[in-house]
Amino acid sequence: MVADGKGRRSMESNRCFRDKSVLILLAIVLAHLLLHMFTAGNYGMFRDEFYYIECANHLDWGYVDHPPLSIVALAGSMALFGDSVQAIRILPALAGVLLIVLIWCMSGKLGGGWFARTLAALSAAVAPDWLGMTGFFSMNAFDLLFWAAEFAILIGILKNGNEKQWLWFGLVAGLGLLNKISMLFLLFSLFAGLLLTPHRKQLRSRYFWIGGALAMLLFLPYVLWQVPHRWATVVFMASAQEYKIASLSPFSFLLSSVLSMQPLNMLVWLSGLSCLLFAPQMRRYRLLGLVFLITLVLLVVQKSKPYYLSSAYSVLFAAGGVAVESLTHKKGWKWTGYLAMTVIIVGGLFTLPFAVPVLRIERFIEYQKAIGIRPPQSENHRMGQLPQFYADCFGWENMAKTVSSVYRTLTPEQKADCAVFAGNYGEAGAINYFRSKYELPPAISEHNNFYFWGPGRATGKTILAIGIDPEEWKKEYASVTLAATIVSPYAMPYETNLPVYICLGLKTPIKKAWGPPNFI
Repeated sequence: MVADGKGRRSMESNRCFRDKSVLILLAIVLAHLLLHMFTAGNYGMFRDEFYYIECANHLDWGYVDHPPLSIVALAGSMALFGDSVQAIRILPALAGVLLIVLIWCMSGKLGGGWFARTLAALSAAVAPDWLGMTGFFSMNAFDLLFWAAEFAILIGILKNGNEKQWLWFGLVAGLGLLNKISMLFLLFSLFAGLLLTPHRKQLRSRYFWIGGALAMLLFLPYVLWQVPHRWATVVFMASAQEYKIASLSPFSFLLSSVLSMQPLNMLVWLSGLSCLLFAPQMRRYRLLGLVFLITLVLLVVQKSKPYYLSSAYSVLFAAGGVAVESLTHKKGWKWTGYLAMTVIIVGGLFTLPFAVPVLRIERFIEYQKAIGIRPPQSENHRMGQLPQFYADCFGWENMAKTVSSVYRTLTPEQKADCAVFAGNYGEAGAINYFRSKYELPPAISEHNNFYFWGPGRATGKTILAIGIDPEEWKKEYASVTLAATIVSPYAMPYETNLPVYICLGLKTPIKKAWGPPNFI
């Protein structure tokens, strides 16, 4: 009877542990979801979101600057919820929820208890880069999720030795590649890590190669799309490397990555990396730490943007929770563990305004000045008073209203043949997005995939051109007249004080004059 009583008490204790752990997780993901839902429209639509909506209206197997999976997801989301700023941000917010859940699960698979899982989930929830990426629509939110899913599958393979799980790994890798080709960094790092560790025996498994073939098969349609489009993505990446991405030293790259993941989070992820690489009980998972280091070196050598490394941190947070729990709880220092958790939360609240628009923009500018911190710059652009992440949410509706005011001055004949020519996809996408609200003609552009969509029905007889060089356009038009100036003080410097010209008297048919493409 005594043994039975102890058994019942043990079962009840385990059930309480599970309930407490799950309840804490639910609280974290609910807070994450509500935060995004209630702040989604505070600063307006992000530049790239206008472009992705255009892509969703032109479904294809590929685009100049990204694969098609996220766009298919956006098209489905728009069919269900519409294209308001709040509606299109539902999917990335849910991706953030699943990301936190996956990290919580990974920490448990690595041997962590409720504290380890909670600390890992909290660290993920407050990371500024991740909060920002899951706060607006782009393929980046799903990229975080696909990397975390791959790490979770790898943990299962290393823990249980079930080689058939390579099939699941290949499936997720193929979908990840269809979402963003940066998944190749993970696949390369994993292959190199396998070669450098005793886990190279996995390369003898037929399931490993079948999984790899499955991934390539899923990725194949995007590769085939490149052929008739003159390998546009390769040209785009080369142009971005040369003209767009800021050149950073290895130290600057790592510092930028650490800052964007929340500096105090280093307590967790660095503990996780050390644990994976050196802790005896983590010997079987050493490959995971090595994959992170190889990815870091690869990105530095490639001169990539620091945020590309963000996807690799998920497994470090999971392992970090285990490492901190092991150090503080088993040695009787539980209070230091709770102190670490408190520090992570406080640090997250401190950096929150840089990741999520919780403050009015005037208050944010004051906050940024008061603490003397500016987010790292990853592109070669002159910056204004806002970081690019926020500046690119401002000025678009004002641009549409200004162009609309010029359009209304045209004669009925001019309006019938009018189009807006925009210098980049953000401008073109914004004009088309606000057409239902303001009186506007369709927008065309030669930037990225707009180039392949071409001039459409536009004849080019009347063009409202945004931010062009008038002397160059006078070679193509008999009349180029300044009609207005777009002024948006919070926007990026190159998106304010933009002239709007009325171009009349086309000398060359527009389809003949179309190009060259602007792939950057």
